[in-house]
Amino acid sequence: MPPKVDEETAKLRKELEDLIKKIKEEQSKVADVKLEDACSNVPDASKVRLTTKKYLKGHINKVNSVHYSGDSRHIVTGSLDGKLIIWDTWTGNKVQVIPLRSSWVMSVAFAPSGNFVACGGMDNMCTVYDVNNRDSTGAAKMTRELLGYEGFLSSCRFIDDKMLITGSGDMKLCIWDVEVGKKTIDEVGHAGDVVSISLAPDMKTFVTGSVDKTCKLWDLRDGLKCQQIFFGHEADVNSVCYFPNGYSFCTASEDKTTRLFDIRSDQAISIMKPPSSTPGFTSAGVSLSGRFLLCGADDNNVHIWDLLKAQHNGTLQGHDNRITSLCVAPNGMGISTCSWDQHVRVWG
Repeated sequence: MPPKVDEETAKLRKELEDLIKKIKEEQSKVADVKLEDACSNVPDASKVRLTTKKYLKGHINKVNSVHYSGDSRHIVTGSLDGKLIIWDTWTGNKVQVIPLRSSWVMSVAFAPSGNFVACGGMDNMCTVYDVNNRDSTGAAKMTRELLGYEGFLSSCRFIDDKMLITGSGDMKLCIWDVEVGKKTIDEVGHAGDVVSISLAPDMKTFVTGSVDKTCKLWDLRDGLKCQQIFFGHEADVNSVCYFPNGYSFCTASEDKTTRLFDIRSDQAISIMKPPSSTPGFTSAGVSLSGRFLLCGADDNNVHIWDLLKAQHNGTLQGHDNRITSLCVAPNGMGISTCSWDQHVRVWG
């Protein structure tokens, strides 16, 4: 690279770093109180005592992603064994096993209606299956292959049966019309892989997490517009999860912290680490009440915090390898986790 280009790049990088530093300084000036201090008079929460209610065996390779249907009963899991499995978490039975063309699954999604599931990964596409229609083999019928990515598909979420959001390794966010199989919006969303997507309870906005260490808030009501950028993490943001009230979201990061960001204050209002270990966090979920944060980690455990107190509340132990994904049931009555140990657990 010519010296002049090197100098220009260094200058731009310095300007960006200075701008981010200035933003952080301005944020700190208005951060007049910590959440745990404001809630000092709130009684401590009792210990969360969740146990494994169902131990789901069926995959024969690492399980990378799990997501609940809107009925809070069924989940879909995707594994490197080249299968999607739809499970009934109440009985522990398999409902459907869907063979995939590619085994490199990184993300799965269940439509809120329960009518469709989607998946994608290193095949650089998002594939949609109709759960209610079967092909000649008896598996859910593939209805769409959404092509056009220059990188792997890292995240996907249904807005409804007709619309789907995807994030990918080419730094892009896409909105798809599933019925016709075409993009309606194609935008560069981050300066790195878009790793995680979480929709707001009202489905009008969503947040994203990226390997560029930032989170972003997007509004769906008028195209796709970035409303806010949230700084603070020092490594990849592996997971984002909207708070039930729609005003905050939680994150899980490779920097060994989990954070509660408040959209109204434009910054993190709580930063949490486990007391005795320093694992990287892979996934995050919030209880329906909003009191507890649950994070899957690469130490094989699920860590729990009392968000009002920023106190570590305990761990859920049982997996024998890195926990890759965690999902809280929409009704708040169950939590599902999956792991590199090839198994899925339902906690309650």
